[in-house]
Amino acid sequence: MKQPLVAALIARLRAMHAERPLRGLCVALSGGVDSVALLLALQQARRNDAPLRRLPLRALHVHHHLRPEADAWARHCRRLCRAQGVSLGVRHVEVPRTKGSSLEAEARRVRYAAFEAALRTDEALLTAHHEDDQLETMLLQWMRGAGVAGLAAMPARAPLGRGWLLRPLLTQSRATLEAFVRASGTATVEDDSNVDERFERNYVRRRVVPLLRARWPAAARVASRSAAHLAEARELLEERATADVLQLAPQGVLSLARLAELSPARQRNALRHWIVGCGASVPDAVHLERVRHELAAARADATPQVEWPGGRVRRYRGMLYCERPQPAVAAADRLGWDWQRHRSLDLGAGRGRLRLVADRHGPLDAARLPARLIVRFRAAGERIALEPGQHRQRLKEVLRAAGVLPWRRDDVPLICSAKSVLAVGDWAIAATLRATATTRRRLRLEWTGAGSIR
Repeated sequence: MKQPLVAALIARLRAMHAERPLRGLCVALSGGVDSVALLLALQQARRNDAPLRRLPLRALHVHHHLRPEADAWARHCRRLCRAQGVSLGVRHVEVPRTKGSSLEAEARRVRYAAFEAALRTDEALLTAHHEDDQLETMLLQWMRGAGVAGLAAMPARAPLGRGWLLRPLLTQSRATLEAFVRASGTATVEDDSNVDERFERNYVRRRVVPLLRARWPAAARVASRSAAHLAEARELLEERATADVLQLAPQGVLSLARLAELSPARQRNALRHWIVGCGASVPDAVHLERVRHELAAARADATPQVEWPGGRVRRYRGMLYCERPQPAVAAADRLGWDWQRHRSLDLGAGRGRLRLVADRHGPLDAARLPARLIVRFRAAGERIALEPGQHRQRLKEVLRAAGVLPWRRDDVPLICSAKSVLAVGDWAIAATLRATATTRRRLRLEWTGAGSIR
């Protein structure tokens, strides 16, 4: 007879695998009682279930270098995985200690970044979050003034990098996991920072939750049920937002006029969805209202913006453009490009990538292209001759005529020889490079991955 925890884990993982097939399982192993319970239960589940047994299993441990005992924790995880016949990868990370930021939040951010980088295609990262964690998360989100998405707490399944994040134990209690590990006789590690009540979650766990349980013993189970209801509401809001954004921003740029046709609640819902889809973080309520009101009320010829940590929205000619803040592009930055050996060139964060592609209809004559190119960005006074016999145009005029957004003009790569500008982005080509009827080898220049430019 299967142990109840193991049976529940098998049922949950079968359902998750049926919903979206997985190619492998990876346990997030800290060495604490929760993650050890997950690893042990998963091993029993795989022995009892052939479909799960066919899925490769491994574990990952993140070494934060924050505690003196961290090396010992990593060694403990290695011994445990060796005993279980599971391969273990240890990822070393550095947690930034910036003034005003939460060490707890920063550690979590870099931990999940390490997990994301390590995940393989369609592999699932399994974490041992349980219903007590869900209650704590709901309480923390409530005190932060979260909406439906935040109060829905932790989803059972979410995308993560090339794979998935799965939480198959959300219906199990902390006591159940502790009893399971105790019965197995397996040793675990204990992080003494888990009793430090300066950390918000520890305070909630040690001070608030016991009071709730004293009055309502089933508090965690009830909270888990509420989280499931809120998750369903969140899905409905996301469906509505997806449909709205498809009408408001079919090309990724959002129409203020169309946004104004929606009710305020639908405007907020659509804006959050659109902002996340643009790769930025969700703004707080104050900044979201500034996007709704300030940008809409600005003068028609103005280009106002609202910025918050992790995102920025600008208005230009009645449209909204969203982006993540990127490092400033220095005009002095110069990149050498031996295009005959390397057909593509990475321009760095936020700048995208250049690529030369063979194309029998391409506008470039390969024979006229210098073997070594210089790629740089706008400084001052650059000119380019786009048509034979015509005077050279100022770069500013070329960018304006091409409809390049004013704040992105310094991001446009200039492809140059030692003496002159040969191309601006991938749309303005110097007359000296133009292919003719006698051209034998044609190329096409592509610039991708830079977001909204024109």
